[in-house]
Amino acid sequence: MSRLKRVLIVLGSVVTVVALAVGGLFTWWWTGADVSTVGKEPFGNALSIPPLAKSYVDKDGTRVFDLRMQAGETEFEKGRATPTWGFNGSYLGPTLRAERGEKVRVRIGNGLDEASTVHWHGMHLPARMDGGPHQMIAPGATWSPRWTVDQPAATLWYHPHPHGATEQHVRRGLAGMFLLDDEKSERLDLPERYGVDDLPVIVQDVRFDGARFAEGHGTMQDVGFLGDRTMVNGTLSPYREVRDELIRLRLLNASTARTYDFGFPDGRAFSLIATDGGLLERPAAMDRVQLSPGERAEIVVRLRAGERVVLRSFPQDNYGDAWQRRFAGGDDSFDVLELRAAERLRPSPELPSVLAESETPDGKDAVRGRHFDLKRSGINGRAMEMSRVDETVTRGTTEVWTVRNGNGMPHNFHVHDVQFRVMEVNGAAPPPGLRGPKDTVFLPNGTTMKLALRFDGPADPDTPYMYHCHLLFHEDQAMMGQFVVVEKGQRPGAPSDHARREHH
Repeated sequence: MSRLKRVLIVLGSVVTVVALAVGGLFTWWWTGADVSTVGKEPFGNALSIPPLAKSYVDKDGTRVFDLRMQAGETEFEKGRATPTWGFNGSYLGPTLRAERGEKVRVRIGNGLDEASTVHWHGMHLPARMDGGPHQMIAPGATWSPRWTVDQPAATLWYHPHPHGATEQHVRRGLAGMFLLDDEKSERLDLPERYGVDDLPVIVQDVRFDGARFAEGHGTMQDVGFLGDRTMVNGTLSPYREVRDELIRLRLLNASTARTYDFGFPDGRAFSLIATDGGLLERPAAMDRVQLSPGERAEIVVRLRAGERVVLRSFPQDNYGDAWQRRFAGGDDSFDVLELRAAERLRPSPELPSVLAESETPDGKDAVRGRHFDLKRSGINGRAMEMSRVDETVTRGTTEVWTVRNGNGMPHNFHVHDVQFRVMEVNGAAPPPGLRGPKDTVFLPNGTTMKLALRFDGPADPDTPYMYHCHLLFHEDQAMMGQFVVVEKGQRPGAPSDHARREHH
């Protein structure tokens, strides 16, 4: 009996020691899982401003741009060369700019050693010109999409979209802005001098492994890659000297998985003037704007002479449960960009009280509804299949799409070709940040949104557009579907057969 007692005591001690060790390991793991650069950035590097892409107008009136995908090396820190990809350079790409009504053509050369694509994120254009996974560009090949710009002034962007490899291609540096202008926006008193009082702010998170980009996903990071630092326009620890009272920041979340909640440490209000697809009807006073991967927002912030103001990303209380917040990035915080105001600032006019008339549908004339259930395993229970058309919509009609995330982790939802209106979020009217034209929305676990979309064509039964989660790891893992736009009564074609005929 005494021997049994001794054995039980020893076993109990061992169990206690193991439990304490496991508890201690979990505590260490938990407390070390969040990331913060708040107060740690020296802001010692002048912010790089992507150059405006050169172009010329052809004899038929088409504005022509040239882009080349290429590999190279970039010194993000002096003396340390990182292998990178870029357009017309070693990292990121120039800013393309065009006017509403212009015909544009982009001649794209692939100087990489693997195939890729260039997708015009947020652009309304024919499906064959969209740059999705059916428009692959082989190494050494060229592709020259052309279309007429037919949408309001907006901050759009371009990036690769190869099925199964988008996260890797974007993280290596293939991304750039595409700005659209129109007559109405040009008449408004808004900060509009590119690189002066109108700044592109392309935000990415990165992690380094020596001189190279780290590529692995961290433990429990089921959203995809999460870095431990941020860059803006390819600049680590960036600052920008400004000389105007009002500064317009064109925020683009070009990270592959991380969601940001942008604001300022002193809680100052700023004016949200535009979302993904262009200007709001009226400026909205806010102190935070949340952007998931692929989303854009234009904000105008007022500065005082001589001050230094930090753009910060704050922890997010709507990101999910405690586990998701801790391991999927919701608890993280970053000092992103320092604005340094000159001792004397040029006066800026007050923002207009009215900005634009909405061109997105309100859903009242919708001809049908569709439902999309978001899961890592696929949308509506189906993993992406290149040869399958998942949805067929009729040109010239409006639909209401209900998108639901009950998957226990964050997702977002991007639709190619259209700018939609958010009608409801969990049965209520959308908050100010979701009232402008959108092509990408963030859906934390437990969120249901109703979206109104109008499909103005052109019809093409053989060439699909995509809808997908824009957390690029999820997209690569087949969390994506395809839709075609057809004329009334027309049937969908066979996308893979068409793509093979067109590109070989």
